[in-house]
Amino acid sequence: MSFKKRIAAWLRLPFVRYLIFFLSLLPLANLVYAIFKNALGPDPAEKLSYLTGEWALYFLFFTLAITPLSKIKGMTVIASYRRMLGLYSFFYACLHLLVFIAVWLAWDLQDVFVEVSERPYIAAGFVSWVLMLPLAITSTRKWRQRLGKSWKKLHKAVYFAVTAALVHIVWQVRSDSGDFYFYLAVFLILMLSRINFSVFRKQ
Repeated sequence: MSFKKRIAAWLRLPFVRYLIFFLSLLPLANLVYAIFKNALGPDPAEKLSYLTGEWALYFLFFTLAITPLSKIKGMTVIASYRRMLGLYSFFYACLHLLVFIAVWLAWDLQDVFVEVSERPYIAAGFVSWVLMLPLAITSTRKWRQRLGKSWKKLHKAVYFAVTAALVHIVWQVRSDSGDFYFYLAVFLILMLSRINFSVFRKQ
């Protein structure tokens, strides 16, 4: 059995889905542990906001990586993990928003719209979350059947969600923009991998 077939067979095992599910919760567990141990550094609020946003973007990248990986011969099974990773991205994005509302705004929901209107980087982040919301809601099989061909068109909004997230990052960086360029490079690689596969299929 080839290496690809071994990986594909391993991914089909029921326990692997549960394993990935619980591994995806490790960032949250680490955050909770750091909160109780007071290990978030001199500015816990900023660190908590940074880490939740970071993991939301990481899971978006994991979700985007599914398509080119599933095009590899014998690896179509990996596509079955797209929904889980996408929902985890939205989960961490919700935590990121929750930290902002709870820590920075002290649960004053009226201030959310004030901040969005006055701070462009917050507006960009909020746009990213709003774009992810319908994707999370319509991620089920029933919604996919209900929407038909429109489902794929709707879920292409993920590209705009990532773009808005990158704008959110670049507009708030001050002196160190290294993270932004790293995320931008990953996003461009993922987009190029999709173009490569689409060209390959046409030949």
